[in-house]
Amino acid sequence: MREQDPQMSTIEAAKPRTEVGPLLKLVLELGPLMVFFFANSRGEWLASRFPVLGELGGPIFIATGLFMAATAAALIASWIMTRTLPMMPLISGIVVFVFGALTLWLQNDTFIKMKPTIVNTLFGAILLGGLLFGKSLLGYVFHAAFKLDEDGWRKLTIRWGLFFLFLAVLNEIVWRSFTTDFWVAFKVWGTMPITILFTLLQMPLIMRHSLERESAE
Repeated sequence: MREQDPQMSTIEAAKPRTEVGPLLKLVLELGPLMVFFFANSRGEWLASRFPVLGELGGPIFIATGLFMAATAAALIASWIMTRTLPMMPLISGIVVFVFGALTLWLQNDTFIKMKPTIVNTLFGAILLGGLLFGKSLLGYVFHAAFKLDEDGWRKLTIRWGLFFLFLAVLNEIVWRSFTTDFWVAFKVWGTMPITILFTLLQMPLIMRHSLERESAE
């Protein structure tokens, strides 16, 4: 049997992990939300077709259970394709499991409604807190997508940190002021478009501070 070349083994180990395409990444992130929206709007129909789901409770509890399952499936799919788990989806997934379990166990939808508040506040606090120690932590998340100078990462981190806190406040206003159905719909058709719009508005800043642009010039 031919012995494996140690140098080749080193090269194989050093190969970069596979990156997920933007469209597939959007599907993995948006998929669980769509499941949550569908299950809440068709909860009674799902319970009549699958009696085991009816044991979870009303539509919001069926939606919570399926949301947890879809989130787990998305994380597993991400791991299979890239052999790594992105930090932000992982943290969000952990909160989904914890607060989803509390929602089902106590039959109280307040916990799942507070999940976006907790996650966004946590992300905002981490990003802004990191700047106090001179760390632009957003660079560790998006380093594969963008190459920015130090000032660019600092400005982008501030913007995203404040945006996450804005989303946390917005979620509190919506779930405390409107019906559960409106809150679920807003998570999909309100929060996601707002996030996409905010992301697009950051492109001028990214272009100004891009290291690739500076190199080209």
